[in-house]
Amino acid sequence: MSHRLPPEIVTLPPELAFYVSPPHPCSYLDGRESVTLFADPHAELNTAIYSDLIELGFRRSGNHVYRPRCPRCDACIPVRIPVAEFRPDRSQRRTLKRNSDVTVRMLPAEFNEEHYRLYRRYMSSRHAGGSMDVDSPEQYSDFLTSPWCDTRFVEFRHETQLLAVAVIDLLRSGLSAVYTFFDPQHQHRGLGNLAVLWQVEEARRRGLPWVYLGYLIHESAKMAYKTRYRPLQQFHHGYWHTG
Repeated sequence: MSHRLPPEIVTLPPELAFYVSPPHPCSYLDGRESVTLFADPHAELNTAIYSDLIELGFRRSGNHVYRPRCPRCDACIPVRIPVAEFRPDRSQRRTLKRNSDVTVRMLPAEFNEEHYRLYRRYMSSRHAGGSMDVDSPEQYSDFLTSPWCDTRFVEFRHETQLLAVAVIDLLRSGLSAVYTFFDPQHQHRGLGNLAVLWQVEEARRRGLPWVYLGYLIHESAKMAYKTRYRPLQQFHHGYWHTG
């Protein structure tokens, strides 16, 4: 099953320019070169424009909107969950049950020292020394937020203890999962999985059809987890396919 985007849905400003980066080492697959297509970082973007761009496979990192455009590789596949069709499988239902004692609160995308301390613990455990291991509150905020996007921080707590924070963008057609970080000491809870399941239910509550998960990369263990959510739509050559 697939569908091409109707032309009236995607209405990008004709003056919006795009730029291609020089080849650089791929962040996910060793030994490969990557080329990235960027929307003009000086353009006046907003949530409506980004909602159209995400329909075309783009993503946001901080203020930068991009998509891979590698000439000899198409391993990065934009994916999204169709909210109306999704039902948690047995493993995901166990995750929900395991975390029945967790409370969730959505907050504005503002700097919070407690969030930042949790982020640093998560990064030290998962990405120590890597390109994502940012070391200042300014870099942290620049990575997760953007002044033109409607972004929220979603807290997951057990009683008063902060377990995880999911960063999401509220878009016209759905929620976009920007990033999730959690307490490494509570890895057994499956907090990353819980965050995605919560976003599906929040999108359902809001009447939004999609949860955008970014890029699926089958050859990268860090990115292949997205295949656990079924059904899953993938974007290829101007079409969203369910598979």
